[in-house]
Amino acid sequence: MEKRKIIEVKDLVKQYGDFTAVKGISFDVYEHEIFGLLGPNGAGKSTTLEIIETLRDKTSGTVIVDGYDLDKDPESIKKLIGVQLQSSGYYPGLNLTELIELFCGLYNQEVDPKELLASFNLEDKAKAKYKELSGGQKQRFSIATTLINKPKIIFLDEPTTGLDPQARRNLWDLIQEVRAKGTTVVITTHYMDEAEFLCDRCAIVDSGRIIALESPDTLIDQLVAGGFERKKEVKKANLEDVFIHMTGKGLRED
Repeated sequence: MEKRKIIEVKDLVKQYGDFTAVKGISFDVYEHEIFGLLGPNGAGKSTTLEIIETLRDKTSGTVIVDGYDLDKDPESIKKLIGVQLQSSGYYPGLNLTELIELFCGLYNQEVDPKELLASFNLEDKAKAKYKELSGGQKQRFSIATTLINKPKIIFLDEPTTGLDPQARRNLWDLIQEVRAKGTTVVITTHYMDEAEFLCDRCAIVDSGRIIALESPDTLIDQLVAGGFERKKEVKKANLEDVFIHMTGKGLRED
């Protein structure tokens, strides 16, 4: 069965005065995949994401989301997507239950706050304020809120930055669960182990251009086929695996 394109980006350009942040990027995202935009800081990946999310104007190019043209029907695109808010997007005086109820009102959706929090291992934080959460809890809650409007696609911009290894691994599991329920996930990261673990396909972005676009396995195989060898013998585990194994993978909050 042929995969269905849910996002189509063609010749996307974004200029700020004399500086061109995005230089003619083209890629497609298929329905129900986890697609990664990878690259160093300043590569243009977050700008690309914000354009697709209707948060930033493009200079030129075409963006189609689930059949809707960004130029003609941005409002329809907004209804289809879930966007992870930064911490400044949450009212500091409200607890998690009140925040979910607020978002339900904004999206005109009915969601059981207790049920949503439980699915993200946050049921015991229902009466806590956002600022009282640990880093991992904040990230889990921010992903939970992206699902309130029952989106077809969610966008996660560097969701595990600043988290400890256990919180990162737990968030990876959560992202896979979200996809398993039928949601397409687009993620930006500069952690290559994260992309290798999560992404069905990824685009490597550098200086505003896509320089490679394949599955992580294919990209690695292509590199090895070209004669690349690591200087150090590759072991069957890494130090992060040791840390997780010895400290336990269960959820533990500071």
